[in-house]
Amino acid sequence: MTACVQLDGIRVQLRGRSVLDELALTVVEGECRALVGLNGAGKTTALRVILGMLAPESGTARILGHPVASAPRSAWGRVGHLVEGPACYGELTAHENIECSASLHGAERARARKTEDRMADALGLGEWLDTPVRRLSMGTRQKVGLVSALVHEPDLLVLDEPTNGLDPLAVVAFRGLLQEATLRGGAVLVTSHHFDELSRVAAQVDVLHRGRVIDTLTPDGRDLERTFFDTVLAADRALQEES
Repeated sequence: MTACVQLDGIRVQLRGRSVLDELALTVVEGECRALVGLNGAGKTTALRVILGMLAPESGTARILGHPVASAPRSAWGRVGHLVEGPACYGELTAHENIECSASLHGAERARARKTEDRMADALGLGEWLDTPVRRLSMGTRQKVGLVSALVHEPDLLVLDEPTNGLDPLAVVAFRGLLQEATLRGGAVLVTSHHFDELSRVAAQVDVLHRGRVIDTLTPDGRDLERTFFDTVLAADRALQEES
C-alpha cells in the first residue's frame, strides 16, 4: 500500500528541549492510525511537522509521495487538517468558513456544497450554517472545523483531538465520517486522549513517548488505556535501569 505519511529520523528541539527524537512513523492509504502519548510527548509537534508548520532539525518527512518542504500545491489540496483547534474567521458564517476551505483546496463548488450539507446534518451542524462563527459554542465551532477539514474529501486527514467539545451524537457521526474517508482510500492520522474512542476508529495505535514511537498497539478488546500506561511505565523503568 502507498504511504501517505512517512517520517524517518525526525528530530525537533523547542526552547532547548528535545521534543522529537529520531521519530519514525508511516500512515498508508485506507488506514486510520492513532498517535497517543502523555502531555509533552510530542504529538502535536509531529502533526505540525507533517503539515509543514514546523521544520525539523534533521530527518525526512513526506506526504502523498512528496517531501513536505517542497510538496506542490496540488498535494496540499489533497490534505485536510484540524490541529490545535478550528481555524475559523469569526465574522464569517459557518457555511462561509467551510466554503472558503473547500475553495482553497480546489474542490468543485457544487459537489462541495452537497458534501457540506450531508456532513453538517450528520454532525448536527445544519441549523447553524448561517450563523457567524463568533456566536457559536466551542463544540459547534469544532464541528465547523471538522467539516472544513473533510469537505474536499482529502486523501490525507490529520486531526488533533478531533472530538473535543462534541456531543455524544456528533462523536458517533464523526466515527462514520472517518470510516467513510478510509473506505474511499484516504489515510487518517488522529491524536486523542480518549482511548475508548480510539479503539473504535483506529486500526493501529502508536505510543509516542519521549519523542519517539516505543510500541504499536492493536485495539483487540484489550483495555487500551491500561496497556498504554503499562507500555510507558515499562519504557521508563528500562531507561532508569540503563542509567
